[in-house]
Amino acid sequence: MLRIVFACFKLFLFSVLVLFVTLIQPLVLLVTRGRLSYLIPRFWHWSVCRIFGLVIDVRGDVYRDGQVMFMANHISYLDIPVLGNVLSASFVAKQDVEGWALFGFLSKLQQTVFISRDRAAAKDVQRQLDARLSKGQDLIIFPEGTSTDGRDVRDFKSSLFSLVVKSTVSDLRVQPVTVQVMEADGVPVRRDSDQALLDIYAWHIDMDTDLGVHLWRFAQTKGARLTVTFHAPMRAAEYSDRKAMAQACQKSVKGGLV
Repeated sequence: MLRIVFACFKLFLFSVLVLFVTLIQPLVLLVTRGRLSYLIPRFWHWSVCRIFGLVIDVRGDVYRDGQVMFMANHISYLDIPVLGNVLSASFVAKQDVEGWALFGFLSKLQQTVFISRDRAAAKDVQRQLDARLSKGQDLIIFPEGTSTDGRDVRDFKSSLFSLVVKSTVSDLRVQPVTVQVMEADGVPVRRDSDQALLDIYAWHIDMDTDLGVHLWRFAQTKGARLTVTFHAPMRAAEYSDRKAMAQACQKSVKGGLV
């Protein structure tokens, strides 16, 4: 019963936070879409992590000497506040997300780039991403194309790396990022842990749980501890083969799983 009370309180705080962001961030975007426009989103992500008990241990160094695309494995919708708490960058998401209730609108306030997987739209997608990078905005991509159970890293979709290889942005870097669940609801996560423990945080393709139901259940827990590992950045100019770059990046991310 006490967990339900705390969960209700967390969701109340979350609702207040949503109201604050939806009132303030649109005004900020009218003035600027540069670095300052990420102050409210960073505050949002930090607050969401505090409310729901998401504790983040950062390993490695974030590349800050130029434009960068962060390529991370994807375990849950909760990866968004986790990475958004650490990085001042915009996410790249499939076009479907734009139509999601509430979260689609919040994604727009974060300046998310919504892209189509249709090959006919490839040139338009390339222009969108290059325009963002040229304006000084870094990007976060989940190249697995879906969320996974957190035990392994799926092959990265090489089509996304064609956007890197063909980019017109000077000296663009790609930095592999590994997100790993280390503890869920106060219980350490190990290789032999039951999937149900991982699924306290994970929300993936093999689950039949609605997002709202999963969030309600997660709110009833003590939260989760995660490590976010930043690997050595890769120079886009050194790769002409998108498949080779996708494989090298995926190898780095997978190698970060402890």
